[in-house]
Amino acid sequence: MTNAEPDAPRTVVPIESAVLIAQAFDQAQVTELRHSVTSCAYASGLRGQRLDDFVLAVNELITNAVRHGGGRGSLRLWRQPGRLVCEVADHGHGISAHRLRDRSRPAPETAGGWGLWLARELSDTMDVDTGDAGTLVRITATVDR
Repeated sequence: MTNAEPDAPRTVVPIESAVLIAQAFDQAQVTELRHSVTSCAYASGLRGQRLDDFVLAVNELITNAVRHGGGRGSLRLWRQPGRLVCEVADHGHGISAHRLRDRSRPAPETAGGWGLWLARELSDTMDVDTGDAGTLVRITATVDR
């Protein structure tokens, strides 16, 4: 028998087990935010090329949010067991279904169109939820420790 009252609220474990960054941003915060992501990813166990790849993928997503998603966005970075998760959301008009289906590498002479392709290539997983109200992209990186 416990001393807890029968109607006492239960503790809920959040899905995001360790939120590291939750920040709105615009063009002025891109560089600072990239540095914060780098520090948190390193502290979470990413090293070397894996760290560089993850930070570049995140940078592409936040740059896309500013360029194509209404000039601003929000970023959340958190730890889950064995992985680091980053979510970037914007308030743009969404990404076309054709663009999302096209997984081919952009032509070398193409000035734009590299962001989503790079983010997909440089992360372990990438999920996109897009529509008229904006886009949310979630990427992950496996952390060894």
